[in-house]
Amino acid sequence: MWLIAGLGNPERKYDGTRHNAGFAAIDALLDELGGKGLESTKFHGAFTKLRIGAEEVIILKPLTYMNLSGDSIAPMANFYKIPAEQVLVISDEISLSPGSIRIRKKGSAGGHNGLKSIIARLGTEDFPRIRLGVGDKDENRDLAAHVLGHFSKEEEKRMEEAYAEVAKACICTVTEGIEKAMNLYNKKI
Repeated sequence: MWLIAGLGNPERKYDGTRHNAGFAAIDALLDELGGKGLESTKFHGAFTKLRIGAEEVIILKPLTYMNLSGDSIAPMANFYKIPAEQVLVISDEISLSPGSIRIRKKGSAGGHNGLKSIIARLGTEDFPRIRLGVGDKDENRDLAAHVLGHFSKEEEKRMEEAYAEVAKACICTVTEGIEKAMNLYNKKI
C-alpha cells in the first residue's frame, strides 16, 4: 500500500498559490486516474483510496496548515502500516524555477516547513518526494508573501504542464519504482 500526499493549505483563499502546488498536483493525479474525488476525512486530511495497477493507494491532502503536514501524514501512514519508503510527498520548491520537477528517494527538509513536520512525525527522512518548482522570491519580497502569492500567467501555464507530469510520475513511482520515475520525470526548466 502507498500513501501519496500533496502539501498545501486548506482554505480556498490559498487555491492557486505557490505553496499549494502539492494540492494542485493531487488534483491532476485524481484527474489522470479517472476523476475520482477525495471522499473521506480522517487523520486531519481529505483522502480517497483507489488502485494504481496492482497497488492499493491512499491519496491525501492534509487539512492542517502546511507547517503541520506531518500531523496528518504520519498518523495515516501508521494506521495503515505504510512504510516511510512508500509515503510519496509532493511539495513546492522555491529553489527550482516554475515547472521544474525534482524527484528524490529521500532527503532533508531543505528549509521547507511542511517537510520538516513530516520528518519529525515520521521520525525519518527516508521517504520519497517530488519537489515542484515554484520559483524563488525577488530580494525585496518577503518569503511568506511569495509562497502565498499567485503565479504569473506564463508561470501558470508551465505549472499546469508540470502538474500533469507529476501525476504521471506518481503513477510511475507506484507501478515501476522511484528510480524509473526519477529517470523519466526529473526536469529542470
